[in-house]
Amino acid sequence: MTAAQVTLCFLLRDDAEGQYVLLGTKKTGFGSGKVVGVGGHVEAGETAIEAACREVMEEIHVVVDAADLVPAGTVDFIFPARPEWNMATTVFLTRNWEGEPSESDEIAPGWYPVEQLPVERMWADAEHWLPAMISGRRIAVRVELAPDNQNVAGVQTREWTGVE
Repeated sequence: MTAAQVTLCFLLRDDAEGQYVLLGTKKTGFGSGKVVGVGGHVEAGETAIEAACREVMEEIHVVVDAADLVPAGTVDFIFPARPEWNMATTVFLTRNWEGEPSESDEIAPGWYPVEQLPVERMWADAEHWLPAMISGRRIAVRVELAPDNQNVAGVQTREWTGVE
């Protein structure tokens, strides 16, 4: 599969009312209008961890240290109707960062209860893997999108060892 290498990084926090994850409403480009994770393309010469740190800074203006990123797994997105959209994604979690998340030209961030993810506003695949990764499962996921490039045609999940 020829796919763009991308990363996602989910900031997590706990308070008296439960666990929250930082997501953002995408303001421009691919997925505009959807609630998404923070992340983007891995640039030439960059590792997935370096890309995650850079993207978090660019999109929500906080600093994450590579040492604080917890690898959560991978998600391969397959778009049979638009193979140029295929993505091989490395997912990270973190509970440590510096700064207060704020809006950028690309993302309007917001905290969401983990138990009430806004799945109706997210890509249709998110509910198949995001709760599992947030809860600590390390998985490798393959998502095949339907011909409409919106709905899910199939999801395959296996345990992820961190060695792909």
